[in-house]
Amino acid sequence: MDTNTNIRKRYLWLAVLIVYLTILSTLFIGQPLANELRDQNVQAVFFLFGMFMVGIAVLLHGLISKPSKIEYAVLFGIIGVYVMFFFRLGAPERSHLIEYSALAILLHKAIRREIAPERSIWLPAILAWLSGIFLGTLDEGIQYFLPERVFDPVDIVFNSMAISMAIIATMLLNWLNKKFTKRKVN
Repeated sequence: MDTNTNIRKRYLWLAVLIVYLTILSTLFIGQPLANELRDQNVQAVFFLFGMFMVGIAVLLHGLISKPSKIEYAVLFGIIGVYVMFFFRLGAPERSHLIEYSALAILLHKAIRREIAPERSIWLPAILAWLSGIFLGTLDEGIQYFLPERVFDPVDIVFNSMAISMAIIATMLLNWLNKKFTKRKVN
């Protein structure tokens, strides 16, 4: 295995760790920071920036090569689903959607690097999904022991939905990319 591959793997796992530790850090600094940023306009800017960055991550992860027209159409559909989903949620659930979508994308990419992509497209997705749900449940479980936080099983559901949406979206985009890349070659 070449050195660049090992460096990429380590980089991806480090990114997974950083994102998850950042999510966990909100258990301790999230509320004081939210109190400081009470202005709805400031919160909206942060939220839109986070949503934009997750959209870029899904796009880059799902569409490595030049996308076809159908891939763009599907991508816009996925973005539409995310936007509508965002509008139906309250602010805390929206942050879960952003955080756990980013974590799921990184987990999926890191696990795909560990497992040869030719072997199975489903195994990395399932392992990323299970790992993400475990980490989301662990995040929520920690809150049970914190006096200023509340354990809420509904948050586990939102974390799981965000993880599922991100992995399904990237799997769909990867599948379309491979399908239409093969057609262009033939």
